[in-house]
Amino acid sequence: MTNIIFVCLGNICRSPMAEFILKDMAEKAGLSDRFHIESAAVSTEEYGNPVYPPARRKLAEHGIGCTGKTARQLRREDYERFDLIIGMDAGNLRGIRRICGGDPADKVRLLLDYAGRPGQEVADPWYTGDFEAAWRDIEAGCRGLLEEIAHG
Repeated sequence: MTNIIFVCLGNICRSPMAEFILKDMAEKAGLSDRFHIESAAVSTEEYGNPVYPPARRKLAEHGIGCTGKTARQLRREDYERFDLIIGMDAGNLRGIRRICGGDPADKVRLLLDYAGRPGQEVADPWYTGDFEAAWRDIEAGCRGLLEEIAHG
């Protein structure tokens, strides 16, 4: 089983979108039993809050639910629990490494690395308001990630 955690700033937009998009893709591919997927934040500012309504609506447009998900902060022990820790932007990667005490096992990645766009970032729709662009980027990253893990 591959344990994956997606991380963004607040865990109410990009990382929960990635969590539920990848869960949906894995289920549709008949691979759900091969993955454990979660999401978290590098900050505490949204702790306990549900997925941001525009992000929920964007998922729902594609038939994907996220009921019950609330924001949580990444914890140091998550580094041991997860095989991949995937951030949305460079700031997330810095926060992940700060919380986890570095990245000695080389587990930390950017999502768009899996979309053939190394080093590129998923823009934060909290600030841009562009949830469609976020959807396209996250969906492309998740598709590439699933392909890489499922088919090596």
